Amino acid sequence: MRIAAVTTHVLKLRADAAYLGALPDGSAPPGGYAVREPWRSLYSDRYETLLVQVTAEDGTSGWGEALAPVAPEVPAAVVDLLLAPVLTGADATAPRPAWVRLRDLMRERGHLVGHQADALAAVDIALWDLAGKLTGRRVADLLGGAFREELPTYVSGLPRPDDAARAALAADWVRRGARSVKLHLGHGVAEDLTTVDAVRAAAPELRIAVDAHWAYPVDGALRLARGLAERGCWFLEAPLAPEDLAGHAELVSRAELPVAVGEALRNRFEFAQWVDARALRLAQPDVARTGITELMAIAEVCAARHVPVAPHHSVGLGIALAAGLHVSAAVEDLAAFEYQPTSVEVGTRILTRPLDVAAGSASLPTAPGLGVEVDADAVARLAQES
Repeated sequence: MRIAAVTTHVLKLRADAAYLGALPDGSAPPGGYAVREPWRSLYSDRYETLLVQVTAEDGTSGWGEALAPVAPEVPAAVVDLLLAPVLTGADATAPRPAWVRLRDLMRERGHLVGHQADALAAVDIALWDLAGKLTGRRVADLLGGAFREELPTYVSGLPRPDDAARAALAADWVRRGARSVKLHLGHGVAEDLTTVDAVRAAAPELRIAVDAHWAYPVDGALRLARGLAERGCWFLEAPLAPEDLAGHAELVSRAELPVAVGEALRNRFEFAQWVDARALRLAQPDVARTGITELMAIAEVCAARHVPVAPHHSVGLGIALAAGLHVSAAVEDLAAFEYQPTSVEVGTRILTRPLDVAAGSASLPTAPGLGVEVDADAVARLAQES
């Protein structure tokens, strides 16, 4: 069976009030993009993503998704111009050889990262979904089998304007079955620790992690890590600038809780460098930025150094979520999977049935491929609206 067509779909879905509330003034800026202080990256007021549909000769389609929250038109152009012509006519049941061939197209030009990596990730996920559908097997089974059918999850973010409201939301999540939560902070050491204390007081049962969004220098991150360790927190994510390998290594050597890194890294070569430098204690690859093939290679690199994996999941929709569940099931040493409530809710707009994902656990889909049915009519409509 050969691949007959590769189609891209750019979606820009309106977000709910909670998502917009994270912007400084609670509204969409001109053009839809803005930096959310104190964080440095551009964010959109909408859920932007790239979907890729790979269709075999018999009409069966596999679906993939890139984590492309800003300007998904760019990786879409990479797929259309560079990847699709090479992929057309390839074996529809051989995702790994196809991915290696596509990876090497721009490898010596430094394009194992950035928008090229986003495009590769979306295509790779679609290839695994297609191979599973054509062979009647789940992606996790194609990867060698699932270590678990139920996956531990943690709630990511308490999107409220002040600590009192965050604490109340944390207590509500406990009532809904949450056992762990990650706070999105980076506002200053004292302010971050005050937030942790407020959440801990309202929900003492919760295991608390902190995402600092690359906001600190080494000295500040050390003070924050010390305060978090004293409070028995779970891990500190992204404390320093994402390119500062040496700084992370210093922090890891002195911190008394795990330092988590990974959403900015795209391939096994980067992760090997960070793991060998002992610059992380918890690896967070995102399947919508690495693809399934590369995430499993990353997991093996981490396993060889006894580093657990906690796959990152951000504003990806239902396809990225399903791919994340399959790789999480197939990873040997899994710490947890990230549960983003709003993106899960928004992501169901492109599926005929929602995935079974909740505050404390998620169920591995049972149908062939990724185990989700994409509503092609809804995708076409949303792409037109976008």
